[in-house]
Amino acid sequence: MIEKNLASRSGYEVLPLALLLFLGFLVDTPVVGVLVSLGYIIVTTGLVIVNPKEAVVTTFFGEYVGTIRTTGLRWVNPLYRKKKISLRARNLNGQTLKVNDKMGNPIEIAAVVVWQVADTAKALFEVDDYTLFVQIQSEAAVRHLASTCAYDTMEDEDATVTLRDSTGQINVLLEKELNERLARAGVDVIEARISHLAYAPEIAGAMLQRQQATAVVSARKQIVEGAVGMVEMALARLAEKDVVALDEERKAAMVSNLLVVLCGEKSVNPVVNAGTLYS
Repeated sequence: MIEKNLASRSGYEVLPLALLLFLGFLVDTPVVGVLVSLGYIIVTTGLVIVNPKEAVVTTFFGEYVGTIRTTGLRWVNPLYRKKKISLRARNLNGQTLKVNDKMGNPIEIAAVVVWQVADTAKALFEVDDYTLFVQIQSEAAVRHLASTCAYDTMEDEDATVTLRDSTGQINVLLEKELNERLARAGVDVIEARISHLAYAPEIAGAMLQRQQATAVVSARKQIVEGAVGMVEMALARLAEKDVVALDEERKAAMVSNLLVVLCGEKSVNPVVNAGTLYS
C-alpha cells in the first residue's frame, strides 16, 4: 500500500453555508428544523483542521481513500473516517543493550535514532503500531550490528571497522540497516548514532588492563627503537671524530650502558671506573 494524495476543498468555502444552516435553527418549523439539522451535521462533519507537519488519513468503509497534507481548514466527504498522523521528526533514545560482539565479548551498547513518517499509508496499514515497530526494529538492528563488528582491533587484528574506532562508518551502517528494516512501515531514518558503548562490567576490568598493557608495550617499542638509533649515532660520531678507539668488547659495554640509561624508567646513578675495563 502506497500513500496517495486526496484532493480536498478549503473549509472556508463551506463556512458561510454552515452559518446559514445554523441560523436556520431559528425557524420554528419541525420539518425545516430536521432538514437544517441534517444539513448542518453533514457540512460540519466534513471539516477537518490540518496542522503544520501533520497529515490526515481518510478511509471509506474500511477502504483507504487518500491522505490530506494541505495545511489549514479543509473539507472532505463527511462519510470519510479521518485519522491524524504526525509528520514531525522524533527521537528514539534506545535502551542500553547487553550483547556479544563479533569476538564473543559481552558489551553494552545503545543508539539514538531520529526518524519521521514518510508514507502515512504504510505507517497505519502495513504494521500494527508503527511507533512500537520502530522501537523493536531499532533494537534488533543495534544487536545485529554489534554482533558483526569487533569492539576493538585488539580482539580482531584484521578488522577494518570496529565499534570503538570507526564511529562514523558504524553510524552509516546502522542508518542504512534501519532504513531497510523500517521501509515497510513507511518510516524514514534521518540520523542514527551510537550513544553508549562499553565493555560489560564482568570483563571491563580485564579489558582495561589489556589496553593498558598494549599501550605500555607500544610505548616501550618506541623507546627501544629511539635508543638503538641514538646508540648507533653515538658510535658513528665517535668513529668519525676519531675520539677513541674501541674494540668489540668495549663497544658492547658502551652499548649496554647507553641502553640502560636511555630505556630505564628511573634516573641512573653513574659509577666511575677508576681502573680499566678488564680489572
